[in-house]
Amino acid sequence: MSAAPITPQARPERRYEQWYRAVWRWHFYAGLFCVPFVIWLSVTGGLYLFKPQIEAALYAPYRNVATGPSLAPATLAARAVAAVPGSVLHKYVLPESPRDAVQILVGRGADDVRVWVHPQTGAVLHQVAEEDRLMRLVFRLHGELLAGDWGSALVETAACWTLVMLLTGLFLWWPRVGARLAGVLYPRLRAGRRLFWRDIHAVTGLWITLGAVFLIVSGLPWANAWGDYFRQVRAITGTAAARQDWSAGSGADATVRRRDDAAMRAMMSPHAEHHGMAMAHMAAPPAALDAVVASSSQLHFAAPVEISPPTAPAMPWQVRSQAENRPRRDSAEIAPDGRLIGVERFADRHWIDRAVGYGVAIHEGAWAGIANQLVNLAVLAGLVLLCVSSTILWWRRRPDTLLGAPNSLAPLRHSWALVLLVMALATLMPLFGLSLALALVTEQALTRAAPQLRKWMGWRDRRT
Repeated sequence: MSAAPITPQARPERRYEQWYRAVWRWHFYAGLFCVPFVIWLSVTGGLYLFKPQIEAALYAPYRNVATGPSLAPATLAARAVAAVPGSVLHKYVLPESPRDAVQILVGRGADDVRVWVHPQTGAVLHQVAEEDRLMRLVFRLHGELLAGDWGSALVETAACWTLVMLLTGLFLWWPRVGARLAGVLYPRLRAGRRLFWRDIHAVTGLWITLGAVFLIVSGLPWANAWGDYFRQVRAITGTAAARQDWSAGSGADATVRRRDDAAMRAMMSPHAEHHGMAMAHMAAPPAALDAVVASSSQLHFAAPVEISPPTAPAMPWQVRSQAENRPRRDSAEIAPDGRLIGVERFADRHWIDRAVGYGVAIHEGAWAGIANQLVNLAVLAGLVLLCVSSTILWWRRRPDTLLGAPNSLAPLRHSWALVLLVMALATLMPLFGLSLALALVTEQALTRAAPQLRKWMGWRDRRT
Protein backbone atom coordinates (compact mmCIF):
# COMPACT_ATOMS: atom_id res chain seq x y z
CA MET A 1 0.00 0.00 0.00
CA SER A 2 1.42 3.37 -0.96
CA ALA A 3 1.99 6.00 1.69
CA ALA A 4 -0.66 8.64 2.12
CA PRO A 5 0.26 11.95 0.49
CA ILE A 6 1.29 14.80 2.75
CA THR A 7 -1.33 17.48 2.57
CA PRO A 8 -0.34 21.18 2.58
CA GLN A 9 -1.75 21.43 6.07
CA ALA A 10 0.23 18.47 7.41
CA ARG A 11 3.62 19.45 5.96
CA PRO A 12 4.21 22.60 8.08
CA GLU A 13 3.04 20.82 11.22
CA ARG A 14 5.40 17.91 10.59
CA ARG A 15 8.27 20.34 10.00
CA TYR A 16 7.38 22.24 13.17
CA GLU A 17 7.35 19.02 15.20
CA GLN A 18 10.81 18.13 13.89
CA TRP A 19 12.08 21.55 14.90
CA TYR A 20 10.34 21.28 18.27
CA ARG A 21 11.87 17.89 19.06
CA ALA A 22 15.35 18.93 17.87
CA VAL A 23 15.26 22.13 19.95
CA TRP A 24 13.95 20.18 22.93
CA ARG A 25 16.98 17.90 22.72
CA TRP A 26 19.33 20.90 22.64
CA HIS A 27 17.46 22.35 25.60
CA PHE A 28 17.72 19.07 27.52
CA TYR A 29 21.45 18.54 26.99
CA ALA A 30 22.26 22.20 27.65
CA GLY A 31 20.28 22.02 30.88
CA LEU A 32 21.94 18.77 31.92
CA PHE A 33 25.33 20.47 31.72
CA CYS A 34 24.31 23.90 33.03
CA VAL A 35 22.10 23.15 36.03
CA PRO A 36 24.90 22.70 38.63
CA PHE A 37 26.71 25.80 37.38
CA VAL A 38 23.57 27.93 37.24
CA ILE A 39 22.74 27.08 40.84
CA TRP A 40 26.33 27.79 41.93
CA LEU A 41 26.53 31.10 40.04
CA SER A 42 23.10 32.19 41.28
CA VAL A 43 23.98 31.55 44.93
CA THR A 44 27.42 33.18 44.79
CA GLY A 45 26.12 36.00 42.60
CA GLY A 46 23.24 36.64 44.97
CA LEU A 47 25.70 36.94 47.84
CA TYR A 48 27.98 39.27 45.88
CA LEU A 49 25.02 41.54 45.06
CA PHE A 50 25.04 42.71 48.66
CA LYS A 51 28.78 43.41 48.81
CA PRO A 52 28.30 47.04 49.99
CA GLN A 53 26.12 46.02 52.93
CA ILE A 54 28.31 43.04 53.86
CA GLU A 55 31.56 45.01 53.79
CA ALA A 56 29.97 47.89 55.69
CA ALA A 57 29.16 45.44 58.48
CA LEU A 58 32.55 43.69 58.35
CA TYR A 59 34.59 46.87 58.56
CA ALA A 60 32.34 48.87 60.87
CA PRO A 61 34.97 48.68 63.71
CA TYR A 62 37.31 50.83 61.64
CA ARG A 63 34.91 53.72 61.13
CA ASN A 64 34.58 56.70 63.49
CA VAL A 65 37.78 55.84 65.36
CA ALA A 66 39.40 59.30 65.42
CA THR A 67 38.44 62.26 67.57
CA GLY A 68 41.17 64.73 66.62
CA PRO A 69 43.35 65.91 63.73
CA SER A 70 44.86 63.33 61.40
CA LEU A 71 48.52 62.63 60.72
CA ALA A 72 49.98 63.46 57.31
CA PRO A 73 49.13 60.94 54.55
CA ALA A 74 52.83 60.19 53.98
CA THR A 75 53.24 59.30 57.67
CA LEU A 76 50.24 56.97 57.54
CA ALA A 77 51.52 55.34 54.35
CA ALA A 78 54.93 54.79 55.96
CA ARG A 79 53.26 53.03 58.93
CA ALA A 80 51.39 50.73 56.54
CA VAL A 81 54.53 49.88 54.55
CA ALA A 82 56.42 49.18 57.80
CA ALA A 83 53.65 46.78 58.89
CA VAL A 84 54.34 44.59 55.84
CA PRO A 85 58.15 44.20 55.61
CA GLY A 86 59.57 44.46 52.11
CA SER A 87 56.44 46.01 50.65
CA VAL A 88 55.90 49.20 48.67
CA LEU A 89 52.96 51.58 48.49
CA HIS A 90 50.42 50.56 45.86
CA LYS A 91 47.35 52.62 46.67
CA TYR A 92 46.24 55.19 49.22
CA VAL A 93 42.45 55.22 49.69
CA LEU A 94 40.87 58.53 50.64
CA PRO A 95 38.71 57.99 53.75
CA GLU A 96 35.05 58.89 53.36
CA SER A 97 35.18 60.64 56.73
CA PRO A 98 38.20 62.18 58.52
CA ARG A 99 37.23 60.07 61.53
CA ASP A 100 37.56 56.77 59.63
CA ALA A 101 40.68 54.62 59.55
CA VAL A 102 42.70 55.10 56.38
CA GLN A 103 42.94 52.09 54.07
CA ILE A 104 46.31 51.68 52.36
CA LEU A 105 47.26 48.92 49.93
CA VAL A 106 50.86 47.78 50.02
CA GLY A 107 52.45 44.68 48.63
CA ARG A 108 54.94 42.75 46.63
CA GLY A 109 54.25 41.59 43.08
CA ALA A 110 50.78 40.14 42.73
CA ASP A 111 50.18 40.02 46.49
CA ASP A 112 48.45 43.09 47.90
CA VAL A 113 47.80 43.66 51.58
CA ARG A 114 45.14 46.10 52.76
CA VAL A 115 46.11 47.90 55.96
CA TRP A 116 43.80 49.97 58.15
CA VAL A 117 45.74 52.75 59.90
CA HIS A 118 44.38 54.94 62.70
CA PRO A 119 44.41 58.47 61.24
CA GLN A 120 45.16 60.13 64.58
CA THR A 121 47.73 57.81 66.17
CA GLY A 122 49.15 55.99 63.14
CA ALA A 123 48.54 52.61 64.80
CA VAL A 124 47.85 49.69 62.49
CA LEU A 125 44.33 48.51 63.37
CA HIS A 126 43.97 45.62 60.93
CA GLN A 127 45.59 44.09 57.87
CA VAL A 128 44.52 41.37 55.48
CA ALA A 129 45.71 40.02 52.16
CA GLU A 130 43.52 41.54 49.47
CA GLU A 131 42.65 38.17 47.94
CA ASP A 132 41.69 36.79 51.36
CA ARG A 133 38.94 39.33 51.94
CA LEU A 134 35.50 37.71 52.10
CA MET A 135 33.99 39.41 49.07
CA ARG A 136 37.11 38.82 46.98
CA LEU A 137 36.76 35.15 47.85
CA VAL A 138 33.10 35.22 46.81
CA PHE A 139 34.09 37.03 43.60
CA ARG A 140 36.59 34.29 42.72
CA LEU A 141 34.13 31.55 43.66
CA HIS A 142 31.59 33.16 41.35
CA GLY A 143 33.86 33.87 38.41
CA GLU A 144 36.44 31.11 38.43
CA LEU A 145 35.50 28.48 41.04
CA LEU A 146 38.80 29.19 42.82
CA ALA A 147 40.48 27.38 39.92
CA GLY A 148 42.09 30.31 38.08
CA ASP A 149 41.97 30.42 34.28
CA TRP A 150 40.60 26.88 33.97
CA GLY A 151 37.76 27.68 36.32
CA SER A 152 37.03 30.89 34.45
CA ALA A 153 36.88 28.94 31.16
CA LEU A 154 34.49 26.40 32.69
CA VAL A 155 32.20 29.12 34.05
CA GLU A 156 32.29 30.94 30.71
CA THR A 157 31.40 27.76 28.83
CA ALA A 158 28.50 27.12 31.19
CA ALA A 159 27.32 30.72 30.71
CA CYS A 160 27.33 30.30 26.93
CA TRP A 161 25.35 27.07 27.13
CA THR A 162 22.94 28.70 29.58
CA LEU A 163 22.16 31.24 26.87
CA VAL A 164 21.40 28.35 24.53
CA MET A 165 19.23 26.77 27.23
CA LEU A 166 17.26 29.99 27.76
CA LEU A 167 16.75 30.72 24.06
CA THR A 168 15.67 27.17 23.25
CA GLY A 169 13.38 27.32 26.29
CA LEU A 170 11.63 30.34 24.79
CA PHE A 171 11.06 28.39 21.58
CA LEU A 172 9.56 25.50 23.53
CA TRP A 173 7.37 27.86 25.57
CA TRP A 174 6.08 29.77 22.54
CA PRO A 175 2.30 29.22 22.63
CA ARG A 176 0.69 27.31 19.80
CA VAL A 177 -2.53 28.34 18.12
CA GLY A 178 -5.42 28.25 20.56
CA ALA A 179 -3.25 28.25 23.70
CA ARG A 180 -4.72 29.83 26.81
CA LEU A 181 -3.01 32.20 29.21
CA ALA A 182 -2.96 29.58 31.95
CA GLY A 183 0.29 27.66 31.75
CA VAL A 184 1.75 30.33 29.45
CA LEU A 185 1.72 33.57 31.44
CA TYR A 186 0.83 32.16 34.85
CA PRO A 187 0.99 28.66 36.36
CA ARG A 188 -1.97 26.38 36.97
CA LEU A 189 -1.52 25.76 40.66
CA ARG A 190 -4.39 23.28 41.11
CA ALA A 191 -4.00 21.07 38.06
CA GLY A 192 -1.96 18.32 39.64
CA ARG A 193 1.72 18.00 40.45
CA ARG A 194 2.81 17.15 36.93
CA LEU A 195 1.26 20.25 35.37
CA PHE A 196 2.25 22.31 38.41
CA TRP A 197 5.98 21.70 37.90
CA ARG A 198 5.70 22.00 34.12
CA ASP A 199 3.98 25.38 34.48
CA ILE A 200 6.36 26.58 37.18
CA HIS A 201 9.25 25.77 34.85
CA ALA A 202 7.76 27.32 31.71
CA VAL A 203 6.26 30.44 33.28
CA THR A 204 9.31 31.19 35.42
CA GLY A 205 11.49 30.88 32.32
CA LEU A 206 9.28 33.35 30.47
CA TRP A 207 9.44 36.04 33.15
CA ILE A 208 13.16 35.86 33.91
CA THR A 209 14.72 35.08 30.53
CA LEU A 210 15.33 38.69 29.53
CA GLY A 211 16.96 39.52 32.87
CA ALA A 212 18.98 36.29 32.88
CA VAL A 213 20.28 36.87 29.35
CA PHE A 214 21.32 40.39 30.36
CA LEU A 215 23.16 39.12 33.44
CA ILE A 216 25.04 36.55 31.38
CA VAL A 217 25.97 38.91 28.54
CA SER A 218 27.01 41.71 30.89
CA GLY A 219 29.24 39.27 32.78
CA LEU A 220 31.13 38.00 29.72
CA PRO A 221 33.62 40.93 29.56
CA TRP A 222 35.02 39.69 32.91
CA ALA A 223 35.67 36.19 31.61
CA ASN A 224 39.23 35.29 30.73
CA ALA A 225 38.71 33.90 27.23
CA TRP A 226 35.85 36.12 26.10
CA GLY A 227 37.44 39.19 27.70
CA ASP A 228 40.65 38.58 25.75
CA TYR A 229 38.61 37.92 22.59
CA PHE A 230 36.76 41.19 23.18
CA ARG A 231 40.03 43.12 23.61
CA GLN A 232 41.42 41.68 20.37
CA VAL A 233 38.28 42.63 18.45
CA ARG A 234 38.52 46.16 19.84
CA ALA A 235 42.19 46.37 18.89
CA ILE A 236 41.41 45.25 15.33
CA THR A 237 38.53 47.72 15.01
CA GLY A 238 40.47 50.60 16.53
CA THR A 239 38.13 51.00 19.49
CA ALA A 240 40.47 49.76 22.23
CA ALA A 241 40.83 51.87 25.37
CA ALA A 242 44.20 52.73 26.88
CA ARG A 243 43.04 51.17 30.14
CA GLN A 244 39.73 49.37 30.58
CA ASP A 245 37.77 49.70 33.81
CA TRP A 246 37.10 46.00 34.35
CA SER A 247 39.26 42.96 34.86
CA ALA A 248 39.24 39.83 32.71
CA GLY A 249 40.23 37.10 35.14
CA SER A 250 42.61 36.97 38.06
CA GLY A 251 45.51 36.11 35.77
CA ALA A 252 45.23 39.44 33.97
CA ASP A 253 44.95 41.29 37.27
CA ALA A 254 48.06 39.57 38.63
CA THR A 255 50.05 40.42 35.49
CA VAL A 256 49.15 44.10 35.81
CA ARG A 257 50.07 44.13 39.50
CA ARG A 258 53.42 42.43 38.87
CA ARG A 259 54.24 44.89 36.10
CA ASP A 260 53.30 47.90 38.21
CA ASP A 261 55.20 46.56 41.21
CA ALA A 262 58.37 45.97 39.18
CA ALA A 263 58.18 49.47 37.78
CA MET A 264 57.52 50.90 41.24
CA ARG A 265 60.52 49.12 42.74
CA ALA A 266 62.75 50.30 39.89
CA MET A 267 61.62 53.87 40.46
CA MET A 268 62.05 53.79 44.23
CA SER A 269 65.41 52.01 44.27
CA PRO A 270 68.31 54.48 44.69
CA HIS A 271 70.62 52.32 42.53
CA ALA A 272 68.36 50.49 40.11
CA GLU A 273 70.03 48.90 37.10
CA HIS A 274 68.67 49.45 33.63
CA HIS A 275 70.21 47.64 30.65
CA GLY A 276 73.45 47.23 32.58
CA MET A 277 73.70 50.92 33.51
CA ALA A 278 73.17 52.28 37.00
CA MET A 279 70.35 54.82 37.12
CA ALA A 280 69.51 56.95 40.13
CA HIS A 281 65.78 56.70 40.77
CA MET A 282 65.13 58.53 43.99
CA ALA A 283 62.11 57.59 46.08
CA ALA A 284 59.25 60.05 45.83
CA PRO A 285 59.47 62.55 48.72
CA PRO A 286 56.74 62.31 51.38
CA ALA A 287 55.58 65.77 50.42
CA ALA A 288 54.43 64.39 47.04
CA LEU A 289 51.84 62.07 48.60
CA ASP A 290 50.67 64.84 50.92
CA ALA A 291 50.26 67.26 48.01
CA VAL A 292 48.50 64.72 45.81
CA VAL A 293 46.08 63.71 48.59
CA ALA A 294 45.26 67.36 49.28
CA SER A 295 44.60 68.00 45.59
CA SER A 296 42.58 64.78 45.16
CA SER A 297 40.30 65.70 48.04
CA GLN A 298 39.20 68.79 46.08
CA LEU A 299 38.00 66.74 43.11
CA HIS A 300 35.03 65.30 45.03
CA PHE A 301 35.11 61.97 43.18
CA ALA A 302 32.66 59.27 44.25
CA ALA A 303 34.09 57.12 47.06
CA PRO A 304 36.17 55.08 47.39
CA VAL A 305 38.95 57.05 45.70
CA GLU A 306 42.32 55.35 45.18
CA ILE A 307 45.57 57.25 44.72
CA SER A 308 48.37 55.31 43.00
CA PRO A 309 52.02 56.42 42.84
CA PRO A 310 53.64 56.66 39.40
CA THR A 311 55.17 53.47 38.02
CA ALA A 312 58.03 55.26 36.26
CA PRO A 313 60.02 58.44 36.80
CA ALA A 314 58.49 61.72 35.62
CA MET A 315 55.01 60.14 35.40
CA PRO A 316 52.01 61.63 37.22
CA TRP A 317 50.12 60.12 40.13
CA GLN A 318 46.85 58.39 39.24
CA VAL A 319 43.60 59.17 41.05
CA ARG A 320 40.62 56.92 40.34
CA SER A 321 37.15 56.60 41.77
CA GLN A 322 36.27 52.97 42.44
CA ALA A 323 32.58 53.60 43.09
CA GLU A 324 30.39 50.49 42.94
CA ASN A 325 28.18 52.36 40.45
CA ARG A 326 30.65 52.47 37.58
CA PRO A 327 29.04 55.35 35.63
CA ARG A 328 30.13 57.52 38.58
CA ARG A 329 33.79 56.56 38.16
CA ASP A 330 36.07 59.42 37.14
CA SER A 331 39.85 59.58 37.08
CA ALA A 332 42.57 62.22 37.14
CA GLU A 333 46.31 62.69 36.82
CA ILE A 334 48.13 64.86 39.35
CA ALA A 335 51.75 66.03 39.34
CA PRO A 336 53.94 65.33 42.42
CA ASP A 337 53.57 68.98 43.46
CA GLY A 338 49.77 68.61 43.60
CA ARG A 339 49.08 70.34 40.29
CA LEU A 340 46.08 68.88 38.45
CA ILE A 341 47.16 67.68 35.01
CA GLY A 342 43.87 66.40 33.67
CA VAL A 343 40.52 64.79 34.49
CA GLU A 344 38.69 62.06 32.59
CA ARG A 345 34.99 61.76 33.26
CA PHE A 346 32.98 58.63 32.64
CA ALA A 347 31.14 60.49 29.87
CA ASP A 348 34.46 61.09 28.09
CA ARG A 349 35.13 57.40 27.52
CA HIS A 350 34.42 55.44 24.36
CA TRP A 351 30.79 54.39 24.01
CA ILE A 352 31.80 50.72 24.31
CA ASP A 353 33.46 51.38 27.66
CA ARG A 354 30.40 53.31 28.82
CA ALA A 355 28.06 50.51 27.69
CA VAL A 356 30.14 47.88 29.51
CA GLY A 357 30.30 50.17 32.56
CA TYR A 358 26.52 50.41 32.73
CA GLY A 359 26.20 46.67 32.12
CA VAL A 360 28.64 45.83 34.91
CA ALA A 361 26.96 48.26 37.31
CA ILE A 362 23.54 46.70 36.69
CA HIS A 363 25.05 43.20 36.82
CA GLU A 364 26.50 43.93 40.28
CA GLY A 365 23.30 45.59 41.50
CA ALA A 366 25.01 48.96 41.95
CA TRP A 367 23.30 51.12 39.32
CA ALA A 368 19.99 51.74 41.07
CA GLY A 369 20.75 50.85 44.67
CA ILE A 370 18.58 48.43 46.60
CA ALA A 371 15.98 48.23 43.80
CA ASN A 372 18.67 46.97 41.41
CA GLN A 373 19.84 44.43 43.98
CA LEU A 374 16.33 43.10 44.56
CA VAL A 375 15.51 42.80 40.85
CA ASN A 376 18.74 40.89 40.23
CA LEU A 377 18.06 38.71 43.25
CA ALA A 378 14.60 37.87 41.86
CA VAL A 379 16.16 36.84 38.54
CA LEU A 380 18.72 34.66 40.32
CA ALA A 381 16.00 33.08 42.46
CA GLY A 382 14.06 32.39 39.27
CA LEU A 383 17.10 30.67 37.75
CA VAL A 384 17.40 28.41 40.80
CA LEU A 385 13.67 27.64 40.54
CA LEU A 386 14.16 26.78 36.86
CA CYS A 387 16.93 24.34 37.78
CA VAL A 388 14.93 22.74 40.60
CA SER A 389 11.75 22.37 38.52
CA SER A 390 13.64 20.99 35.51
CA THR A 391 15.36 18.41 37.71
CA ILE A 392 12.02 17.33 39.20
CA LEU A 393 10.43 17.09 35.74
CA TRP A 394 13.33 15.08 34.36
CA TRP A 395 13.47 12.70 37.34
CA ARG A 396 9.75 11.94 37.21
CA ARG A 397 9.54 11.46 33.45
CA ARG A 398 12.76 9.62 32.67
CA PRO A 399 12.58 5.87 31.92
CA ASP A 400 14.32 3.67 34.47
CA THR A 401 16.94 2.40 32.02
CA LEU A 402 17.56 5.56 29.98
CA LEU A 403 18.92 9.05 30.56
CA GLY A 404 15.60 10.47 29.44
CA ALA A 405 16.64 12.65 26.50
CA PRO A 406 13.79 13.47 24.08
CA ASN A 407 13.66 11.17 21.06
CA SER A 408 14.44 12.55 17.62
CA LEU A 409 11.62 12.25 15.07
CA ALA A 410 14.03 12.64 12.17
CA PRO A 411 17.15 14.59 11.31
CA LEU A 412 16.53 18.12 10.06
CA ARG A 413 18.02 18.00 6.59
CA HIS A 414 19.23 21.11 4.74
CA SER A 415 18.51 23.33 7.73
CA TRP A 416 20.69 26.26 6.73
CA ALA A 417 18.95 28.47 9.26
CA LEU A 418 20.11 26.22 12.10
CA VAL A 419 23.64 26.01 10.70
CA LEU A 420 23.90 29.79 10.36
CA LEU A 421 22.52 30.30 13.89
CA VAL A 422 25.08 27.91 15.36
CA MET A 423 27.88 29.60 13.39
CA ALA A 424 26.76 33.02 14.63
CA LEU A 425 26.72 31.85 18.25
CA ALA A 426 30.12 30.19 17.83
CA THR A 427 31.55 33.43 16.42
CA LEU A 428 30.12 35.55 19.22
CA MET A 429 31.01 32.99 21.91
CA PRO A 430 34.11 31.01 20.85
CA LEU A 431 34.00 28.70 23.87
CA PHE A 432 30.47 27.67 22.87
CA GLY A 433 31.73 26.70 19.42
CA LEU A 434 34.71 24.82 20.84
CA SER A 435 32.64 22.97 23.43
CA LEU A 436 30.00 22.09 20.82
CA ALA A 437 32.65 20.67 18.51
CA LEU A 438 34.14 18.73 21.42
CA ALA A 439 30.70 17.35 22.32
CA LEU A 440 30.09 16.17 18.74
CA VAL A 441 33.52 14.52 18.52
CA THR A 442 32.98 12.87 21.91
CA GLU A 443 29.56 11.59 20.81
CA GLN A 444 31.06 10.03 17.69
CA ALA A 445 33.93 8.45 19.61
CA LEU A 446 31.75 7.05 22.40
CA THR A 447 29.16 5.73 19.95
CA ARG A 448 31.83 3.70 18.21
CA ALA A 449 33.61 2.61 21.38
CA ALA A 450 30.43 1.78 23.31
CA PRO A 451 27.41 1.47 20.96
CA GLN A 452 25.10 0.74 23.88
CA LEU A 453 25.57 4.34 25.04
CA ARG A 454 23.66 5.66 22.00
CA LYS A 455 20.36 4.33 23.20
CA TRP A 456 20.95 5.28 26.84
CA MET A 457 22.00 8.85 25.94
CA GLY A 458 19.24 9.29 23.40
CA TRP A 459 21.61 9.99 20.50
CA ARG A 460 19.92 9.56 17.15
CA ASP A 461 21.03 6.79 14.81
CA ARG A 462 23.19 8.39 12.12
CA ARG A 463 21.88 5.85 9.60
CA THR A 464 18.40 7.40 9.65
